[in-house]
Amino acid sequence: MVEAVLIDLFSLPAHLQGNIQGLLRNTLETIEKCSSIPAPFIYVMYCQRQESERNSEEEALLPNLRDFQSLKTRLEVVRSLTTAAALYTIKQRLDEKDLSIIKVILPALRKDLMTVYIDHLFTAVYQFEFEGLQVTSDCENLQRTDSRSEGQALPLQDVALIRSEIQMYLESLPSLKGELTILRSSLIPDDIFLHGFTTRAGGISYIPTLSSCNLFSSSKRRDPQVVVKENLRRLANAAGFNPETFHRVKTDHANAVCVMGKTEPDSYDGIVTNQKGVTIAAPGADCIPVLFADPVRKACGAAHSGWKGTLLGVSMATVNAMVSEYGCDVKDIRVVLGPSVGPCCYKLPHESAKEFHRIGPKCVRQFDSACPYIDIRRATRILLESGGILPENIQDDSVTDQNQNVTLCTACHPDKFYSHFRDGTNFGTQIGFISIKD
Repeated sequence: MVEAVLIDLFSLPAHLQGNIQGLLRNTLETIEKCSSIPAPFIYVMYCQRQESERNSEEEALLPNLRDFQSLKTRLEVVRSLTTAAALYTIKQRLDEKDLSIIKVILPALRKDLMTVYIDHLFTAVYQFEFEGLQVTSDCENLQRTDSRSEGQALPLQDVALIRSEIQMYLESLPSLKGELTILRSSLIPDDIFLHGFTTRAGGISYIPTLSSCNLFSSSKRRDPQVVVKENLRRLANAAGFNPETFHRVKTDHANAVCVMGKTEPDSYDGIVTNQKGVTIAAPGADCIPVLFADPVRKACGAAHSGWKGTLLGVSMATVNAMVSEYGCDVKDIRVVLGPSVGPCCYKLPHESAKEFHRIGPKCVRQFDSACPYIDIRRATRILLESGGILPENIQDDSVTDQNQNVTLCTACHPDKFYSHFRDGTNFGTQIGFISIKD
């Protein structure tokens, strides 16, 4: 069932411009007559022109809107200078109401354009149906679904212009939740490496569980790739790396490691490089983003270590890749564990807890309970030390100076970090990143 209707009055073709009031009235009459109760939310989008023209247009449109009392509280006119701005504003309204099934009523010539905008600004969470504005006159038309994939593809130059318009608009948006903040460790020498762990501040993601510097997009979340890309651009500007040479692990909650410059696996939770100017990163939203740095051989690595990856030894697999590929000595490698869920909050079923108990009894609290508390950080330290990493070359939440602590609990700090454990399936993602300076 359609939850929202979007009426697109942007850039009407010449033969429709003279009858904009009639088109809008006919469309609203059809919606009012055919919609189930409660009526869907309705958004009318059109181009914001000069002030005098805008006022005259509004005066012409408002009488049409006032006549539809049953739709009045669910109808909003969105005026913007660009389609990207109008559509992004409407997306915010949809997300506020958790709506995802949208009927788009628009001139037929606008459909291919609108499809490109939608593909960039929305994810697979949303479902779109299309109807031509000039033929919307009965219930059958309103309910008919047109596939988004129909129609000829736009010329590449038109797609490029749309992408540029979207990018320029997103770049103009203010940062949310304060300034972008990067946590850094004194264990990694900053004269050789550029590194850090992100927090949730300083981006443009506005959905509460994703706000605001979310750095991962998926088909199951409402944050599109273009928003994540803009968040990454802002991070890159603040940190000083090139977003075009940024590589994030393709997580599988296992222990495969990618060596930069070699064939990239389909999925991997560790990545290593000795190339200057290349930034590598691992995500975390309870799982540990782990950074590795060898100042002697000038090599670095990043790993995503959840409870499964920890048990599979992803951190030592990353260390071993640095040793075998770049001749690193384990005694020279420094390891920093980033923000992650702590033993204060994280629980696992008893069968899984047994595996951590075998690594070290102190890795499990309330072992006899059905769901003991798990310390994946302690387990990671034990495995790293067993593999030859010096204890003083590992930084985690055991640091004595808490002002230097970058291994904060993600679940305990909703103002600073994302947490899958705390926020559920529509959670945001922070990262740990590292590169070798030129």
